[in-house]
Amino acid sequence: MKAPKNAHSRMNIEPEIWDLFRISSFGFRALPNHIPLVCLLGLAALISMPASLAQTDVAYDRVVYATGFEIEEGYDARFDLVGQNNWVSTGSGGNGILTNFFEGFGQQAYIGYAPPAQKDDMFNIWRPLNFAPVSSNKPIVKFSVLLQIVDSTNGRYDDFRWSVYNAQGDRLFSLDFDNDSLQIAYGLDGAEGFVPTGLKFDTEGGYELVISMNFARNLWSATLNDAIVVNSKPITTTGAALTFGDVDAVWALRKAGAPGDNFMVFDNYTVTAESGPSIPAKVAPLGISANGQFQFRVHGEQGLNYVIEASADLVQWEPIRVISAPAGGVFDFQDPDSNRLGQRYYRAWHRP
Repeated sequence: MKAPKNAHSRMNIEPEIWDLFRISSFGFRALPNHIPLVCLLGLAALISMPASLAQTDVAYDRVVYATGFEIEEGYDARFDLVGQNNWVSTGSGGNGILTNFFEGFGQQAYIGYAPPAQKDDMFNIWRPLNFAPVSSNKPIVKFSVLLQIVDSTNGRYDDFRWSVYNAQGDRLFSLDFDNDSLQIAYGLDGAEGFVPTGLKFDTEGGYELVISMNFARNLWSATLNDAIVVNSKPITTTGAALTFGDVDAVWALRKAGAPGDNFMVFDNYTVTAESGPSIPAKVAPLGISANGQFQFRVHGEQGLNYVIEASADLVQWEPIRVISAPAGGVFDFQDPDSNRLGQRYYRAWHRP
């Protein structure tokens, strides 16, 4: 398979601080028109908490599958990705291994660019995993991947997706990147089609996508560079089996026989699983209200109780409120003491 053009183009390497304890060395771009989840505002800072206080250091119990598509793993850039290390496909189209597209990250995989067979308008590639989260007592499954959508040069623009399937082969849900409108949308397994998230991406840099799934409660959420894209949506709306089969990279053509030469590069494809009652909450700053109080938004799971805590030094934490998450799992909190105190840190965690 011929490698796509611009195979050695660089991503924008401009490190950003994405949370209080981790500095991204990859230099992912901020989601356009969206503020990062953690923001030091002079008065306050936000951090995310694991599902319970017992998980003071988030450590996943099991790596279900992980690959960086490297030579030492047996990946050969001379050949398609499909057929290597048990990667399989349906449909047809360009796919393979690139070298140093993400500068300093070795080898990456890609899908797209080379035209599929004339009749094909959908191309899926995946590595079968077939994991049973609930019966394994590890219902919290997380998929993470580094990705970049590379633009077309022929004036035709397609969609690229990440789709989760169960072990029975049913598509559960998808996250779609529309390279025409640059809109991000999600699709469940019902008949309503794709729903816009209201957020956009660009083709000038890379992103870290994380999809978190709670198979015990039939819920999933997604972040892109730590920005909430989807929160607390059902894994299945049709009663499909709640097992984890695979996560597919998908090239969806707008018109069969007329593909763009766009493509999606991806790396550090990882699936992990852990025990626990819920997906860890995420917090996002909303800024200072008109009355001078700091306010933020908590993204959790509906129907669960979340403890809001504050600290002046990240050592001593004080619970200030317990809030039950409403339908959709999202609620706002405003600290009435923030306008009379110095810098404070906040966190939210689920109390079972």
